Amino acid sequence: MTIQTEFNEALHWLNSRTTFGIKPGLERMNFMLEKLGHPERRLKAVHVAGTNGKGSTVSFMRHILQEAGYVVGTFTSPYIESFNERISVDGVPISDEDFVELVKRIKPIVETCEATEYGAPTEFEVLTVIALEYFARVAVPYISLIETGLGGRLDSTNVITPLVTVITNIGQDHMNILGNTVEEITIEKAGIIKSGFPVVTAVEQPEAEQIIADIAKSKNSKLYRLGKEFKSIDTTLHNGNEVFTFKSPFKGLESLEITMKGEHQVKNAATALMAIEYLKQYFSFVIDEEHIRNGLLKTTWKGRFEKVSDKPLTFIDGAHNPEGIDTLCNAIKRYYPNKKVHLIFSALKDKRLEEMIGKLDTIADKITFTQFEFNRCAEADVLFELSSSVNKHVIEDWEEAIESEKQKIGESEEEVLIITGSLYFISEVRKLECR
Repeated sequence: MTIQTEFNEALHWLNSRTTFGIKPGLERMNFMLEKLGHPERRLKAVHVAGTNGKGSTVSFMRHILQEAGYVVGTFTSPYIESFNERISVDGVPISDEDFVELVKRIKPIVETCEATEYGAPTEFEVLTVIALEYFARVAVPYISLIETGLGGRLDSTNVITPLVTVITNIGQDHMNILGNTVEEITIEKAGIIKSGFPVVTAVEQPEAEQIIADIAKSKNSKLYRLGKEFKSIDTTLHNGNEVFTFKSPFKGLESLEITMKGEHQVKNAATALMAIEYLKQYFSFVIDEEHIRNGLLKTTWKGRFEKVSDKPLTFIDGAHNPEGIDTLCNAIKRYYPNKKVHLIFSALKDKRLEEMIGKLDTIADKITFTQFEFNRCAEADVLFELSSSVNKHVIEDWEEAIESEKQKIGESEEEVLIITGSLYFISEVRKLECR
């Protein structure tokens, strides 16, 4: 049997566990990790939660740490190009061979767990165990950056004790699981705060900030808040890049530059920098100013206002909830205020579609609704009916929708094409656009 066949079989087995749905709780995780000898206890880690911005913040941290010579593991979701990239070291995805061997090691433990009172582990729980075992005993990075899957308090990743906890922001997403209000969602996200370990946060709502402050105080955890204990100020545009000054209790840095587009990325960069500064001050990480500047400048994150074509000028962006749509609209206004905006949109049916489309209607000169092959994808006709745009269209075949818009725009320098919506959709689009 070839390794490709073995990998496909292992991945099929893992994906088949989606039938067990989402099961908040850590009982199955603790059972499996105990059988493996608690690999999570071997890790130096940073734990990152938040509604939006987790991936970008992790990427900023990874690039800075790599510039300083550290080997960095990352556990992120979802993937954009290949499944393996969810578990990576220094940006290199786990190999098919290592994935297969880890599945062989973990599968019997999963089956044993199924027979207990805890029941069958979910796909994400098993994937989390694979990542922790990979980082602890196979790749052994110096530090691992672990992103939550959903929420925080009962998320599968909440078995680690991190050096630093990061909460990027709070938005109203996954409300059917996390709660109906900002307060309820914040309590879930803040559930990753561990006693005595610091918290870095970029939350903006006063009610969310207060909840995080109260929980941090109750756990004797030092709190660093964007806009208070640390800041990003004097943000300007220079040659298409964002330039800003960073200030923290430990250090101030002027004229920092990032290529990631949008003022929200400045906030993500500042949040990453605060966590980096804490690692320097309290855990003896050797990171020089040169490493910080170079790392920030080199940071990219696939599918986040990512340019995929110059003619016509085309961007893809995984704006999959109202907060993501807001940052996309702000970026379009900031970078292309005088261009005619063509939008192609597809999303999952369990999102706040009416609110999201209402925001897009305000920025788009033309909006085309489409759909892609995914069991939770909203039908293009449904999206169309939610729009109040006077220039709205439906093309069910997403490849046809993109080709049609590109032909109409041609080489016009007065127009820009933005393809946005579900990250699953953006993953499919990127395969087409970047091949």
